[in-house]
Amino acid sequence: MTKPQVDETVHKNQLLGAFTADALDRIMPHMKRVDLKLGAVVCEAGASLSHAYFPEGAVLSLLTVLENGSEIECANIGREGAFGLFSAMYSRTSFNRCTVQLEGPMLRCPIEPLQKEFHGSSQMQDLFVSYSETLLSQVMQTVACNSLHTVEERLCRWLLMMHDRAEGEKLTYTHEFLSRMMGANRTSVTQAAQSLQNKGLIAYRRGLMQVVDRAGLEAAACECYAIVRTRFDAFLTPPSSAAAGDNAGRTQTS
Repeated sequence: MTKPQVDETVHKNQLLGAFTADALDRIMPHMKRVDLKLGAVVCEAGASLSHAYFPEGAVLSLLTVLENGSEIECANIGREGAFGLFSAMYSRTSFNRCTVQLEGPMLRCPIEPLQKEFHGSSQMQDLFVSYSETLLSQVMQTVACNSLHTVEERLCRWLLMMHDRAEGEKLTYTHEFLSRMMGANRTSVTQAAQSLQNKGLIAYRRGLMQVVDRAGLEAAACECYAIVRTRFDAFLTPPSSAAAGDNAGRTQTS
């Protein structure tokens, strides 16, 4: 029997592109393409997850929500990964609110087929765990960034992450939306955006932001952007330092 042809568009999502050919053949019949609007809630914090989402052009935001309704972004997910993968490994309950941060196509898959692949293959287990660890590293870096870096540095990091995922150069975000994502007041975000525009790094008007000087924006950002970007670029390759027993890490003591 001839195996079904896998739609090449799955390779728009890096995580799906790393699935084994057999796993893709079994998974793809369950996939459904969805497009959600900016700000749409994919899943509420504490809700049960029935599907995983694999962005192909969209970006999803994971928000930690407090009792008083305040929220702050702890991670975002683009075409490099998926939302809901933890549910195929262990828990069906989402700890975070997940919303659409950048409009674009996604593939949605029921949890059960993914769960079968995870439990049936050591290669798929390694892939799922590797990605989950990488996503966790972004959460941990974001915690430090939100606590220790300036609003302007954080805005640079955030815009660079969105620019990596966006099809074009323009980003559709208001200062109010950015303040919610960053957990900063709107005045601080407006001042940071004005500063970046005065330096010629970005241009914005009526909710549209455009990166004008990418290299300059990277130089103005804190180290958190580069650390997270490097980790995601390498998440499909086991770290050589683990095999070599290198525990020095990237920090240095004088």
